[in-house]
Formats: sequence, structure tokens, C-alpha cells
Amino acid sequence: SRGTPDGTGRVVIEAVTPELDGGRSPVKRVVGENLRIEADIFSDGHEILNAAILSRVVGASEWRRDPMVFVDNDRWAGQFPLEKNARYEFTIEGWRDGFSSWMRDTLKKRDAGVDVRLETIEGVTLVQTAADLAEGRDKERLQALVAALGAEETGSAAQLDRILVPDAASLVRRNAERVNASRYPVTAQVIADRLAARFSAWYEIFPRSQSMDVNRHGTFDDVIRRLPEIRELGFDVLYFTPIHPVGRTNRKGKNNTLKALPGDVGSVYAVGTEEGGHEAVHPELGTLADFERLVAASHAHGMEVALDFAIQCSPDHPWIKNHPEWFEWRPDGTLKFAENPPKKYEDISNVHFYGGALPSLWIELRDILLGWCSRGVRIFRVDNPHTKPIPFWEWVIAEVNGRYPDALFLAEAFTRPKMMKKLAKAGYQQSYTYFTWRNTKAELTEYATELAGEMGEYYRPNFFANTPDINPHYLQMSGRAGFVVRATLAATLSSVYGIYNGYEMCEAAPYPGKEEYLNSEKYELKAWDYDRPGNIREHIIKLNHIRRENPALWDFRNVVFTAAYNDSIIAYAKTTPDRDNCVFVMVNLDPKNRQECTYEVPLWLLGEGDDGAVAVEDLLDGYTFELRGKSHRIALDPVERSCIIWRLSRPKRVAG
Repeated sequence: SRGTPDGTGRVVIEAVTPELDGGRSPVKRVVGENLRIEADIFSDGHEILNAAILSRVVGASEWRRDPMVFVDNDRWAGQFPLEKNARYEFTIEGWRDGFSSWMRDTLKKRDAGVDVRLETIEGVTLVQTAADLAEGRDKERLQALVAALGAEETGSAAQLDRILVPDAASLVRRNAERVNASRYPVTAQVIADRLAARFSAWYEIFPRSQSMDVNRHGTFDDVIRRLPEIRELGFDVLYFTPIHPVGRTNRKGKNNTLKALPGDVGSVYAVGTEEGGHEAVHPELGTLADFERLVAASHAHGMEVALDFAIQCSPDHPWIKNHPEWFEWRPDGTLKFAENPPKKYEDISNVHFYGGALPSLWIELRDILLGWCSRGVRIFRVDNPHTKPIPFWEWVIAEVNGRYPDALFLAEAFTRPKMMKKLAKAGYQQSYTYFTWRNTKAELTEYATELAGEMGEYYRPNFFANTPDINPHYLQMSGRAGFVVRATLAATLSSVYGIYNGYEMCEAAPYPGKEEYLNSEKYELKAWDYDRPGNIREHIIKLNHIRRENPALWDFRNVVFTAAYNDSIIAYAKTTPDRDNCVFVMVNLDPKNRQECTYEVPLWLLGEGDDGAVAVEDLLDGYTFELRGKSHRIALDPVERSCIIWRLSRPKRVAG
């Protein structure tokens, strides 16, 4: 039995967008945007309906109301502004609009010559009800209207005319009773992040390799000296591999050998010695005060520092002695090493998150993140988050963002698609992707389209062209042109991208048979020659400048693939919502051979017909020209240029 009926839900609200997982997962936007919401809203009969979006910052008591408007076929739409870096909640209210229905029906009857005296009396009652419900200035104005109606003859044309004055009618409608008001049963959420969550360019370095001398461990001061050069490249996020004390027990040698020789520096991912763990800095880099100076100097150069958060411990980490309950131990009493069978990582052990580690380890890790935030860090790249529990990430990211809403987390999860998506829904503002392994036109088109679709509501892709762990086969085989190709794709297909230093020098020497670097910087100090012949520094500088100057490239969800009739040439465009900035890119994916094709200029994106014209500014080479009509031909020869980046605009019409 359902018990006594209460009649709720007479106004039906369904198919709300955007809504993820029945409202359990928040969608993501950027501060300053409006969140557009749509829903199917209908009811029985012919009553006029009305609807509003209710929104507020999570934790606030008052709801903001923004109107929804009818679109078509019972579909309604509205929007509300995301004015601060915060988590918002929203829902929808729909109701039967008795006053509007009364107006419509009364006017029809009056125009048909029917006596509307009784309808007019009903209208006066509706005005009185609105006056009772109203507040503030509206209440005063409605009370004045009630008084004026009372001075006229009951049910007279004069009364009706007073109610129908446009200003009076809208005043009444705004405050009228919401009959059969129904609220959508789900309260969904949207996180408004700062722009850097969706638009930033990352440059990854090992701080210990910044001395320019393989025989001298780099310091934070060495990094400070390099800041002008890195900023000249145009990056705004300077990402450090771990800066913590490096363990000595079972330290790895060069090229990941099991035996370290005297002088070997080990892997920075083997975190912790008696000098400290994840809250400390490696003594040879400097002190925490030196680190804070580096953060301040980075900010002065228009960059922010991102830290690597790698939750693993060398056998020397203080936690092993102080918190044995956070680790797994073998039956013989020895500490269990990290494993990816048959691989063993003898220089690190993983914590476990349940049993004796809950909640004490979780709180410790949160406090470490908050400690780095207090030192000016607001971005964390998290190592292997897919090997830690989702409930931990949901909790710790919410805790950190509760204190520092501007803190951003990047998930380094190269794993199964569903786990990658779930980490994003759990709170990660950015995520690594499969971009590194998408090389053909079909692969790139399919992947970028997938990311821009429903995934774009919650998953922000960071296209790293290489990493210390990944030296892709494409780059190993393709020479300088291949580096130009992949950097251009990363920087223009995604609004967030990154390179690991060495990329701009076209470093590609592989460890035989693997997608890894020979003499990897993970295990030894490097002294890079940043000006060595064949580098693509100038191309990187231009890419980052073009990105900053063109808001169409500040999003990844707006990519439109266009016709280029050659499988080796990919073409796509991005446009701002109001069409005031349009960028068109063509890339020859073949790094070895000249390719040509007929291609189509996306005239329709600028509201031009197939026979229209566009003004073109070549953003890489700096000249302008005009293209008329849809179809044209182009040749892209890697020896001269592998890509074009054009800004398209409507030609200036000359009056006359």
C-alpha cells in the first residue's frame, strides 16, 4: 500500500542536463561562466507552467533563483552565474502559473465578447494572494495595487485594466502563488574552478638537474636562475618531480640497475630518509625557506609551481619505524616491497589505506598537502592515483579544496578508462590521457571527440607529449618534424598540455626495445644543452604565445574536425561561443614525407556560406591573406613546415 495520496509531483521535471550519475558526481566549469541547465517540464491539462533554477554555494543557506524559459516540446532552459571558485549545488522548481493562465483565458474570453466580470473578481483575488506572499519593495507596490483595485467597482473593466497594465502584470506574476510547486528530487553539483584548471601549459623538470653540471647536485637557487629561460618558453606551470629526501637503502643505479654505485643519486620516487619524508625537502636541494623563495620567484615570473605527490616510501622513510601499521609485512617479518608482478621495486614500499591506516594515514596525507599549500603550492600532480582507493581521493581532495578552493590536482593514471573517469569524478581537476599513444588521424579524431563530449563535463585532459617514463615510439622514429607535430597537436587539441624538459631539444634516445629514455634522468643527474642544434624552442615559444592570445584555445570541448582529403593531414578548428575568435589548424602527421590535400575552410563557423570569404592571419609565420570559397589545396612538407595555425575572421566589408 502507498498510504494516503498527497498529490506531490503534479509538475513533472525530467531529463535534467547536465547531471552525472543521478547527481552523485559534480560537473565542472570555470569561474565566470554561466552554467546552462535544461530539463523536460510538463503537467496535465493546459495550465501555463513556470520554472526556476535554484542554486547556492554549498553550505550557504539562501537559494538564488534564476528563471527558466520554454524552448520547445516541453524542454526548458536557463542558466546561473558561477561567480566564485567554489562548489555549487543546484536543482529545479516547476509550478503551475495560475496568474498567467488566468490572464490568457480571461483575455480570450473578453476578446470574444464574453462577460468577464467573475474572471475579474478571480483576478483581484490572485493579486491579493501575491501581495500577501511578496516581500520588501514588491510588497509595498502590490499593496498599493490592491488599494487601487479596491477603489474601483468590483468586477469592472477598470479593475481588469489595472491588473493588465504590463508593469502591474509582471509584478503580480513575479510574486504570485506557485501552485503545485514541484522540486526536482535531485540536488546536483557543479564545481567552479579557476581558469588554470582548464587552460595551462606545463613544463616538467628534475630540480636536481638544474646545475648544468652532471657532477653537482642542483639546488633551488639553480632553478631560480633558470626561471627567466623557462618563462621565455611561455609555460605557466613549472612542475617538479619529487623534491623530498631520497632513500639510501636499495637505492637504484643508473638506467634502473639494482646496484647503486658510489655517487649515484637514486630515484626521486624513493621518498624518505631519517631527515624526513613527504613533508621535507632533499637536503642537497636546499631548505624549506629556499623552496619558499623559489615559489615566490616563480610567481614573480608569472608561473606557479606544481609538486609531485607520490605516496610511496623508501625503506628509510620515518613512517616505517613510527607507523608500522600503515604498511604490509611479509610472514617472515620483512617489509613488503612495491610490486607489479613480476616486477619488484626494491627501493620503495607502498602504504595501505585500510586496517590500521584508517583514519590516521589519511589525516597525515591531508595535512602534508595542506602544509605544501601553506607554502604557496596550489597544484599537485599525483603519481599513480589509480592504485589508491577512490574514497580516499574523494575525501582528501574535498578536504584540501575546502581550505584552498584554488588547489588543483592532476591524476597521473594511465590505466583502464573507467578508473580514469572515476578519478576525475572523485575530484581531480585534470587527468593524464592516452594522447601519447594516439598517432593516426582516425585515432586522434575519435579520442578528441570523445573527450569533448559527455566526458568534457567532468574530465579535463592534460596532453603531455612526453614524460620521464614515456619516450613514445613516434618520437623515437620521427626526428625533429615529429616533435613539431606532437607539440602542435598537444597544444591546440587540448587546452591543457605539457612537456618534460628535453622535448624542446628533440631528445629521443631510447632504452633498447622500450618506450623509455636511455640514461633516464629518473636515476641520474643531467646537464642539458638547451640550445643544442635542431631544437624547437622557437616553435614552443610561438605555440604558447598563440595559445595565450586566442581564447578559442582556452577550451577543449569546442573542437570541430573539418574535411582534409588525405589521411596523413588532420584539420580542425576551435571557436569562442560568440565567434569573435576562430583558430584553424592543419597538421601533417607524416614526419618524413611531403603530403598535400584538398581541404575545406570552416566558413560556417563564422556564419559564412560556402561561397563566402575569410581573412586569414598565419599565426606561425605572421602574414595575412584572404581565402574565398570553401575548397582549397595545401602542401605540408616536414622540411619546411609540418603544420599551419591560422586565425580566421570575417573580412572587413568596405562601405560604398
